[in-house]
Amino acid sequence: MPLRLTPTFRAALASASRPLAGMWVCSGSPLVAEICAGAGLDWVLIDMEHAPNGLESVVSQLHAVSAYPVTAVVRVPIGDVVTIKQVLDLGAQNLLVPMVSSAEEARAVVRAVRYPPRGMRGVGSALARSGRWNRVDGYLQDADAHVSLFVQVETAAGVEAAAEIAAVDGVDGVFVGPSDLAASMGVLGEQTHPDVMAAVRRTFDAVKGAGKPVGVNAFDPAVADGYVRDGVDFILVGADVALLARGSEALAARFIPGGADAARASY
Repeated sequence: MPLRLTPTFRAALASASRPLAGMWVCSGSPLVAEICAGAGLDWVLIDMEHAPNGLESVVSQLHAVSAYPVTAVVRVPIGDVVTIKQVLDLGAQNLLVPMVSSAEEARAVVRAVRYPPRGMRGVGSALARSGRWNRVDGYLQDADAHVSLFVQVETAAGVEAAAEIAAVDGVDGVFVGPSDLAASMGVLGEQTHPDVMAAVRRTFDAVKGAGKPVGVNAFDPAVADGYVRDGVDFILVGADVALLARGSEALAARFIPGGADAARASY
């Protein structure tokens, strides 16, 4: 029986009438991923860059969230052709590739995502979940329609090249990372430094000018609201591990005499 895959994040953005709000899933836990998927948010980002996630845990989380009306995006740890191939074969339909700072780097990850002759993705759909083991008719021919690719601009060089990166054919959108951007600008840990926020907004303008959707990460609701007013198309507003850390600290502060801790300066 032929199967149909779900629409991509590219399609979700194209049909959206408001910015799409999501959260990070960094715990590596399918159970937590399922809890987040059922929260009513638009999308979840399963992170392989800064989380204890390997191929086995990612596919388990993709299974866990698949029953919910939420779009799953997987951030690979690096724009490596083998890693991208493996994550796509797991059935991830939406990828975010970190640390893309030039149009040439963007073109390289596009080639990694696409089958020949447009790219260099290895062909294994008959053996992989991506094409549901040959149960998705025409998967090889239609793979580009089933996969969306987003790249992360998070360096000063990336900000300067944002328009060229966004214009690369096959890049479906750009996600701005203020944390690494702050580090690259010499203000480590200061995501809301005026110079960093100005660079974030310059990136918004550059990507929008290229006609592509732009997103950003902001855990401070006031900062997130500001980015929404700036016109972002998608935004990450929290993380499972951060919510658990701050929530458990609040419990300790409430019930352990003398155990109150100072509020964390960051998320």
